[in-house]
Amino acid sequence: MDLDVFVSAHRAEWDRLDALLRRRRRLTGTEADELVSLYQRTATHLSLIQSSAPDPRVVGRLTQLVARARSAVTGTRRASWRDVTRFLTHGFPAAVYRARHWWVPTALISTAIAALIGWWIGTHPDIQASIAAPSELREMTRPGGQYETYYSSHPATSFAAQVWTNNAQATAMCLVLGIFLGLPVLWILFQNMLNVGIGIGLMTSAGRLDTFLGLILPHGLLELTAVFVAAGTGLRLGWTVIDPGPRTRRTALAEEGRAAIGMAIGLALVLFVSGAIEGFVTPSGLPTWARIGIGIVAELAFLTYVYVLGGRAARAGETGDLETAERSAVVPTAA
Repeated sequence: MDLDVFVSAHRAEWDRLDALLRRRRRLTGTEADELVSLYQRTATHLSLIQSSAPDPRVVGRLTQLVARARSAVTGTRRASWRDVTRFLTHGFPAAVYRARHWWVPTALISTAIAALIGWWIGTHPDIQASIAAPSELREMTRPGGQYETYYSSHPATSFAAQVWTNNAQATAMCLVLGIFLGLPVLWILFQNMLNVGIGIGLMTSAGRLDTFLGLILPHGLLELTAVFVAAGTGLRLGWTVIDPGPRTRRTALAEEGRAAIGMAIGLALVLFVSGAIEGFVTPSGLPTWARIGIGIVAELAFLTYVYVLGGRAARAGETGDLETAERSAVVPTAA
């Protein structure tokens, strides 16, 4: 594209659009139609320049012009309870459902790695000795030791809030850092599985694996599922950098990135539930079967929510991205 020729050919249209947007009086029907037409053409011009000859000065002017025109055409829109309802019943579950081919394998592989680490530590006393001194290991794994008292070491409310904050930060990092080809996500995921594997191994060596599972499963099922969803989505975002498919890399990253941000909000709500379970149910005096049962019910409720509501919304075309009217206009690309 010859940018100078393109600008000369369309400058009059941009100036006319700018003049219509500056009008103080109400536009006539003909002028309103003209404004919409000029807005659509200018948005297309902006997309063409961004993909072919991204001159900062021209892009800056057209971006501002398109934004003003969009506001004039669509009007100012405020978030409402309808948006919240749509997000919870369509956007979030659909985004999680669409990412299932990433987070389900992530969950299976990560669980296998944690189990393998646990077996390795549990069957090798020399590895256990490298983790801590024998007296410290006994203090961690004995009845009433650190593994058991950890969940009741602080008031339930503050403990739940701390757990929720830490887990929300971890999932947000998985989602955001996925853009770096997913490498930081793999490290964060490995650290989580290493911690779980160490607990499994040490408690197995002490003959108290059932106690450990009784402590971690009530909240861990839902909590780890949220981590796996975030990690899988982060890995998918990293793969989008490598292979954006039929979309331009800029468009693909924008769409997947917006969906990932929405998932961060949704997963924060999921982690709020798991944090409440960890703060109030895990250290409670309920029988082990009851505590684990609550965790299983919470996990099944989330999976049903994703596969039923999310699957239905995804099949209807929902992606978890912004509504079509709120997205930037782009030039269609051939597959």
